[in-house]
This record gives sequence, structure tokens and C-alpha cells, in this order.
Amino acid sequence: MTERYEGIKASNGYAIGNIYLFTREKIDINQAIIKPEVADSEYKKVKDAIDAYFNDLSNLDNPTEAQQNIANAHKELLQDPYFSDTIEGKIKNENKNSELALDETIKEMVEIMSALDDEYLKERASDYQDIGFQVMYKLKGIKPKDLSNLDKGSIIISKELTPSDTANMDKKAVVGFATDLGGKTSHTSIIAQTLDMPALVGMADVSTKLKGGEKAIIDGYEGILIIDPSEEELAKYEKLIVEQREKKERLKTIKDKEAVTKDGKKIEVSANIGNIEDLRLAIENGCDGVGLFRTEFLYMESSEFPSEEVQFEVYKEATEMLGEKPLIIRTLDIGGDKGLDYFKFPEEENPFLGYRAIRLCLDKEDIFKTQLRALVRASAFGNLKIMIPFVVNIDELKKSIDLIEEIKKEFDKEGIDYNKDLDVGIMVETSASIIMADKFIKYADFFSIGTNDLTQYTLAVDRGNENIAHMYSNYNPAVLRAIKYVIDVSHKAGKWTGMCGAFAGDTEATKLLLGLGLDEFSGSSAKIAEIKDTILKSNLEEEKAFAEKAVDLELAEEVETLVKEHNK
Repeated sequence: MTERYEGIKASNGYAIGNIYLFTREKIDINQAIIKPEVADSEYKKVKDAIDAYFNDLSNLDNPTEAQQNIANAHKELLQDPYFSDTIEGKIKNENKNSELALDETIKEMVEIMSALDDEYLKERASDYQDIGFQVMYKLKGIKPKDLSNLDKGSIIISKELTPSDTANMDKKAVVGFATDLGGKTSHTSIIAQTLDMPALVGMADVSTKLKGGEKAIIDGYEGILIIDPSEEELAKYEKLIVEQREKKERLKTIKDKEAVTKDGKKIEVSANIGNIEDLRLAIENGCDGVGLFRTEFLYMESSEFPSEEVQFEVYKEATEMLGEKPLIIRTLDIGGDKGLDYFKFPEEENPFLGYRAIRLCLDKEDIFKTQLRALVRASAFGNLKIMIPFVVNIDELKKSIDLIEEIKKEFDKEGIDYNKDLDVGIMVETSASIIMADKFIKYADFFSIGTNDLTQYTLAVDRGNENIAHMYSNYNPAVLRAIKYVIDVSHKAGKWTGMCGAFAGDTEATKLLLGLGLDEFSGSSAKIAEIKDTILKSNLEEEKAFAEKAVDLELAEEVETLVKEHNK
């Protein structure tokens, strides 16, 4: 009998195969308290286990770029003094054995990351979870199950899949994933997107409802897993898979093309990145530039505020890699849900509306100026642009520009080169920046819309609150009207607007955003070719007429229905 399960769409595509049920080894943690005299030897056990896993990461067999990026991230976390110091403290100060100390430390790190509101950072909890599994295996001498020897046409179903699980996976045998846990930015999603496999995540308890071996279909576009499909369904999806294969081959020829509509409007299709490795992947996928470089990761992965020189080298490398293509670097967006081990934030009832981003930077001018100096210096090597986040009043932007002008004068005296025409823009993500857009554009060179926060604040909906999460929709007409207003204001002033929020990477929304007048799309590099393909097939004037209809509707559901019909 055919069964259907719904999940979160993590990676588009269709797949037909047989279920491979992947379960993790059960680990019993030793709860014993140790005597102080054996503390050193207990700690050495953990250190040896950490070193063993570190060596594994350094010797991966032909990893994909995404897997290598993940391995590098894990190596950084393993080398974090906070990680090893916390374990050591539990062993030597609390008399906990090596297993218990490791287990508690991992759980604490996972809990901290899981509590964050930022979706990208929240999913980093899986890094710590994965590290915990792998180091514990080493500590207990357990050889973990792996995915290296699977039958061809396998669809992996699991509670979760960690980067380590997928590192040695037989990529020719696996056609798709589905997991109980995870979100759109989880590593399962990232790996699936990189490998170009359909994937569903957040499927609750589907792994407990299957035996393994069942015939199944994954529909990554509709977000459904079909178990024991009918002959009619199999025939339907076999046809779709052929069409999908043909489309992928065609997209390979499109990724490096300019995205120009049929009536001649050129659109930039850029990528969001957090580091140099992300940038390499984006360039490989045909990006026209970078619409968002999240610099907070430079700070979060450091044990102290990174120096001007450290930052300069990173920004310079990224700028040179892109050449003439634009590199939009967001200044430090820390606070709220993103903390630093070496900086104490004030206790706040609502940190998301508190001491964060540009508010912190202008208050701690020495920290801000260090970053701005590195950015202005790097601007000499390419097309770098500076973007100020979470701006709510004109004074914040003017003060930032004044600081940049002050730095330019210092550089003139010091004989340091920089781009004399350096652009400074703002991230439009608050209601204040929308309402005052006509005033902000007098000072900003460009706008970039951050839809994740803009939608949340416009609708007064906490997307992390499961009771009202259904109300969070980028397709809400109020959100669309806000987007259109911001774009129209920038165009009236002879300037441009991009989008670096998740909505820009929603390929279902490409025509709609094009019709609203968006000049630049910036999202996951995996989506670049598909967005370009849609733009190349579109007529701007037709999409404008369509967007006007969408904006005039009353409900998000009505907009989504209209979009689906229009995209057929």
C-alpha cells in the first residue's frame, strides 16, 4: 500500500530507488567518577581520540569540495582551546571520566548552538554533534557503520546524517536522502545540493516507520517521500527524471552565461559566502559576484578580535579571486544570537532587538575601525563594496560613511592605495529602513534586502516559534509591497537593489522578484545556473505585469497559487 510522508525541501530533484535504513551504533556512556590521580591519563585518552579523528579528516579519500569544507570546519573546532579546556576542566576539576566529560561538553555546545535564532548558525550544532560521535567512537574503540558499500539506486533514510557519515559514501550508488532531523541549511542539505541529489529533511520520525528495502520515490520539489508507489506513479516519475537529467545537462552550459532577459535587461546572479572555500565553490558554479560575505565567521572562529592584517589578507584574497566582479562584504553582524567567547555582551531581555550589529560597531569604534581599515585597503585589489547591517536610522549610516572617509584621509597621508569610488550600501532588513528608504538612498550607493529578518519583522512573526511559523511567508503581500517599494525608491534615485536573503535563492520566486524590479539575486551557489536559466527565458515587461497582480492580492496563499500557475 502506497504511503506518503512530507518533509522540508532541502535539495531539489527526483529519485527512484530502494530504501537503505541507516542507523547509528548505540553508545553507552560510562557514568563513573574517577580518582584525581588518574585525571591526567583520562584526559590523555580524549586528546588521543581527538588527534585520531583529526588525522582522519586530514586524510579523506577524494572528498568533494563541500566535504573538504566541512572537514576543515571540524578541524578548526577540534583545535578550539575552549573545546579541549572544557573537557579537561570536567575531568580534573569535577572528577568525571573521559567519556562523560566529552559527552557533557558536546551536549553543552550543541545546546548553545541549537538555541540560536540564526538558521545558518543553528545548524552548526550538527558539527558539534558529529564531532562528538566520531571522537567518542575513537575513545571507545568502536568502528562506526559506513555508507561505502551500498546497492545502486539506494535512498538513504536516517534519523540524521552527519558529514562523517557522507564522507565515505558511495556517491554512485546513492540517489537521494531523507532524514528525521535537519533544516534547509543543515549539512545533509549542503551535501545533497553539492552532489546534486534530491533530499528531504525535518521528516519527524519517518526512520522509525520503515523497515528498509522498500521501493520509494523522493520528490524534492514537492517535499514528499512516496513508499511503495503505484505503477502509474513510477511511470510519471521516470519521465520526470529523464527531463531532470536533460535539464541538468543544459544548465551546465548556462552557469557561466550572463543572465539577460529576452527584452535585454541584465541581472546579476551572485552568491552568499562565509569564507574563501565558499567563494571557490561559487566561482565554480558561475557566480557574477558575491552579494553577501558574512564576516562574523572570521570573528567567531577566532580566539580574539581579528587584527586588521588578518582581516585584510582574507578580504584581499576574496577580492582578487573575483577580479572585476563585485564582492559585497557585510560589516560585523554580531550580537543577538551570535556571541563571541572573548567578548561579554550585556544581559538583555530581547537581544535580537538589542545591542548588535551596527549598534555594537559604532559603540566599539576601535573594533569597527579595524575592520573598516582592512576593507578599505582590500578595495584596491578589485570591486569590493561595503554593506552596513541592521541600520534603523540615518545617523548610523552617516557615521559609518564618516569613519570610512576618515580612514581614506589617513591612507592618503600614509600613501596606502584604495578604491576612490568605493561603494557603501545598507542591508534593508528592518521596518525603519523600509519606511525611510527614500532618505537612506540619498547616502547609500545600493540596497540589499535581507528577507529573513525583513519578513520576520514586517509580519511580527518569530520564524523559530512553531506555534506561528506557518504565518512566516516571503509571499505575504505586505512583504512583497515592502520589497517593491525599496526597489522603486532605489531606481528613482538612479541606484540599484539586490537581495541576499533566502528568498533570492527560491527558484520558484525568480520570476516574481524579477517582475518586482530586483537587480541582483544572491543566494546559494547551487542555485545560480537555475536562476540564470529562468531569467534568460523571461520577458521583463511580462514579469512586471505578473508581479503587479501578485502584489495586489490579499493572502500569501493566493500569491503562492498564482506563482505556481505562472511558473508552469
